[in-house]
Amino acid sequence: MLKSWKSAQNYLLVAPQFLVLFLFLVLPILAIIVISFWDFNGLTMTPDFTLENYQQLFSPTYLRTYLNNFKFTAIVWVITLLIGFPVAYFLAFHIKTLRWQIILFLICTVPFWTSNIIRMISWVPFLGREGLLNQALLALNIIERPVDLFLFSEFSVILALVHLYTLFMIAPIFNSMMRIDRSLISAAKDSGASSFQVLKEIIIPLSAPGIAIGSIFIVTLVMGEFVTVRMMGGGQISSVGYLMSNQIRSLQYPLAAANAVVLLFITLILVTGILRVVDIRKEL
Repeated sequence: MLKSWKSAQNYLLVAPQFLVLFLFLVLPILAIIVISFWDFNGLTMTPDFTLENYQQLFSPTYLRTYLNNFKFTAIVWVITLLIGFPVAYFLAFHIKTLRWQIILFLICTVPFWTSNIIRMISWVPFLGREGLLNQALLALNIIERPVDLFLFSEFSVILALVHLYTLFMIAPIFNSMMRIDRSLISAAKDSGASSFQVLKEIIIPLSAPGIAIGSIFIVTLVMGEFVTVRMMGGGQISSVGYLMSNQIRSLQYPLAAANAVVLLFITLILVTGILRVVDIRKEL
């Protein structure tokens, strides 16, 4: 009897978390999956089981949009890693006092003190045709007339995404580097290892879980991004998230749901691939 009561207590302790996950995660995903098979005649949607919504995703327009999403994700991931790793390395190994490590890390979070919308809008007067960047290039005689490429283009979208999400790469890598036993580095240097060898053989392998966590953040955030694409792309750049936003506004819920299911499936494949390469359990 006592054993049964203890078992019941364990289930009762888990029940609140299970209910929250079921109501706010599992149930909405199941609803999206069900709606993705409904029929939409241009005016109303009716409960049905049709694959037409998924068949439309194989059209050239949709395929180009998904390829565009992959391109943005890959480019932003590479740039944030190239920025995030050196910043984390500098904070972890070149700043000797914990106080200054915390202060400089907090400085990295300054952009997050304002909303994403304000951070994106702040780029407009800098990148615009009459913006500060064009005026500086004209003053230096690097260009003869203002360049339109800087704003409402793929360049501005990628720049804004890097600005928004670089911290999500810095933080986990910095956390991994702070956990590295400094005696390993001292022993390697005492054995004659160069700084590059220490970086290659010790720091990078031991920072791999942090890189993996940062990569998961970047992949999941950029794959579903639509506000940045809409604002910084000026309506001229496509992404799956922006496409779904337009479909929802035009009441094409089944088609938007089908896109959401496919995007979720692709994102899960990418995240699973990252987890298969690097074991992040030691970081959690």
